[in-house]
Amino acid sequence: MKETRLGEFEEVILLLVGILGEEAYAFKIAEEFESQTNRSVSIGAVHSTLNRLEDKGFLTSEMGKSSAERGGRRKRIYTITASGERALEASRDFKLSLWRQYPAFATGKLDFGLK
Repeated sequence: MKETRLGEFEEVILLLVGILGEEAYAFKIAEEFESQTNRSVSIGAVHSTLNRLEDKGFLTSEMGKSSAERGGRRKRIYTITASGERALEASRDFKLSLWRQYPAFATGKLDFGLK
């Protein structure tokens, strides 16, 4: 049986694929990860995570058109599947549920729009 939960890094990568749309290829995803998180990431970690997400059925990929800027090489473009969207939604809902149970939020001491 395939694992259907998302690890934190997988979740971020999957979200970035959705954010980048037609520009969701490994190098661009790595750049966006570093920009959004202020953390470095190896291209190998991005590739292995994209492959794992594709194996889980959360992503599909296809080869894009070749470009002169890449010496005629093509990019593998990733797209979130319906299953991937459901996994993101479940992950978000679970985390929001936990945040709502956190006493500091439940008592109204802290409010970050989680009500």
